[in-house]
Amino acid sequence: MAMASSTVPPCLLLLTIVSLAAANGGGNNSTDSGQVRLSCGASASATDSDGRAWDGDSASKFLTSANAGVAARASYQDPSLPSSVPYMMARVFASSHTYTFLVRPGRAFLRLFFYPTDYGNRNASSALFGVTAGGVTLLRDFNASQSALALDAAYLVREFSVIVNSSGRLDVTFAPSTGAGSHYAFVNGIEIVPTPDVFTAPVPTFANGGRPDPMPIRADTAFQTMYRLNVGGTAVSPADDSGRFYRAWDTDFPYIFGAAVGVSSKKDSDVTIRYPPSVPPYIAPEGVYASARSMGPDPQINLKYNLTWILPVDEGFYYLLRFHFCEIQYPITKVNQRSFYIYINNQTAQEQMDVITWSGGIGVPVYTNYLVVTTGSGQTDMWVALHPDPSTRPQYYNAILNGLEVFKLQTYGSNNLAGANQRIPQKQLYQGEFKRKSAVAGVVGGVIAGALLAALIGCVCACAICRRGRKYASVVVCEPESIPEQPAHGLPSPKERLKVW
Repeated sequence: MAMASSTVPPCLLLLTIVSLAAANGGGNNSTDSGQVRLSCGASASATDSDGRAWDGDSASKFLTSANAGVAARASYQDPSLPSSVPYMMARVFASSHTYTFLVRPGRAFLRLFFYPTDYGNRNASSALFGVTAGGVTLLRDFNASQSALALDAAYLVREFSVIVNSSGRLDVTFAPSTGAGSHYAFVNGIEIVPTPDVFTAPVPTFANGGRPDPMPIRADTAFQTMYRLNVGGTAVSPADDSGRFYRAWDTDFPYIFGAAVGVSSKKDSDVTIRYPPSVPPYIAPEGVYASARSMGPDPQINLKYNLTWILPVDEGFYYLLRFHFCEIQYPITKVNQRSFYIYINNQTAQEQMDVITWSGGIGVPVYTNYLVVTTGSGQTDMWVALHPDPSTRPQYYNAILNGLEVFKLQTYGSNNLAGANQRIPQKQLYQGEFKRKSAVAGVVGGVIAGALLAALIGCVCACAICRRGRKYASVVVCEPESIPEQPAHGLPSPKERLKVW
């Protein structure tokens, strides 16, 4: 779709330092218990569709910076945008720029919001840049336009969990990639949400065939959220998340493999979700534990297939997988009524998974952590599967899952979380050409309805337009360099780890 260009107004960015003192004094209405929401390029505060306030970075009352890019307004608002805030304004950088935030020391979610479109005379495909935070490379040679096109999405949210140092300072740097003068960096929104350490406990088990193999993770490890799925349920919006963490939980249905999708279900009306001391409510909202996906009622069919999800991930990293469980329907109330295997990448992560045994009863949530490793430098599919475990002769040959999260761990050799840009499927690459052909066909049909002679002329014109359309159907994208393998601190390198198997 063609988008009208707009003039980018030149302005100076005030270097944003958001402090807890300002939050406590009520001087920053986007800050809630140390939280930060910055609408980049905006000149005033505004509220998003969830009712959360975002501060404009141009209106910051903190320190000034004379080389901080320009504010730019998107010339087109895609209907799929959840809100105009923070997506319709952007801060565009022709050179490296650092935002400095003062927030509570410890762990925090850092979310970066991107709406890849043309900003003024800057083409969306020319935005190629890197992002670092807390000394960790989050994105490298990142092309938001290519990533959005690959996902068939209009906007992107990249969520990381980073460590804020003891001084409470977090630097977030945006830097255009080298190699072409047209490359630039941009960001529409920055959100920071301080959290407890929700990653390192319980200690994950390495998925290596079912043998107990605890793999502790360093408390200062940075993570990227790859997937957060409400299995068997509908999407949970940030406003409905628990703990005021404002996480988004997507539905799992697009990731199920094949036609065997199992059965989705909701909790019985007389079942109450009761969080035990080992599962704080902020681990996952009630909406996640109140819905589930199981295999189905026929035990013979269940024994012949795996309930499987396929999740594309970056190669060359360790991944933490968190499985959320809760029995929510009668008659599953006793031990050994349902027992199943958990497989990750064709390796047994868990045998005899009995949710009642682990949780203690119906309506009681429980979660487990597993660690896997991938090798290489591109992208691969991660397979997650469930299958009944008949070894204990359970009453029902079935499996259940309520939620699934996948987090990528940083590599400490290079302090890196950046993966390659996602490749664009052919059907997405030539989508523009198909639209042009459809438009031409519509015009020709209208002409035929008028007169035969006009129809013939219209067909000739249509053919000429189609041929011209094919000449310009290619999409210009920037391919990143391959990311080298780096071992995680305290963990063996991916290749060494494979030898253990």
